[in-house]
Amino acid sequence: MNFTSHDVIIIERALRTAMKHDREEQRSRDYQEVLLKMQESAKQALHVNSQLAIADHDGIRYDYDDSSDLM
Repeated sequence: MNFTSHDVIIIERALRTAMKHDREEQRSRDYQEVLLKMQESAKQALHVNSQLAIADHDGIRYDYDDSSDLM
């Protein structure tokens, strides 16, 4: 299942709210654990996307404007 960034924001907000209002400490720790996992996954996704963007710009660059040869 793929979550959008909006979905992730909503889930994080719900987890934070649950952590504040749940009196049972174990459940609160469970919410915190899931929240930390989601944040780590988001960091990794951003890192991979930035690496892909950098890789797209590495290597040989071609100039496709050959109109100067026609004159």
